[in-house]
Amino acid sequence: MEDMFQVGIITSPHGVKGEVKVFPTTDDNKRFKILKDCFIEYKNELMPAKVRSCKFFKNMVILGFEDFNDMNSVEKLRQCKILVDREHAVTLEKDEYFVADLLGMSVVDEDGKTLGELVDVIETGANDVYVVKNEQGDELLIPAIRDCILDVNMNERVMKVHLLKVLDE
Repeated sequence: MEDMFQVGIITSPHGVKGEVKVFPTTDDNKRFKILKDCFIEYKNELMPAKVRSCKFFKNMVILGFEDFNDMNSVEKLRQCKILVDREHAVTLEKDEYFVADLLGMSVVDEDGKTLGELVDVIETGANDVYVVKNEQGDELLIPAIRDCILDVNMNERVMKVHLLKVLDE
């Protein structure tokens, strides 16, 4: 399981007081309001950072970090990832999972037949869609809905699914 989760990418400095524009890569932008401790991935190193301010502008988050007080000090942070450790990640509800924890899981049908490995999650407006790739490289798309996802066993890293019948034309 992953220990670090990406929550955003710094796009550019904002103003002259050391704030940055962040493109959120989390599905809950409100999480930034309570974010205090995070890491900035700079040149493949993780720098601990403390958030001192947060505001929202259009689809972006404007963050200020302690120890970064002017535009020049944050200029080098363009395109850096903002990560949180598992301890500072959002609390999940029942039957909710971090995408990073699902990737690589074995996917089996109701009879236990292996369908492949979960390789990607596509976020749509209605529900996520799991991309499962078999040994031949073929992809199967499975909607992440209760009718299809029967069980997720995080310890064994196995997801049991029900494949819906397709309507004949």
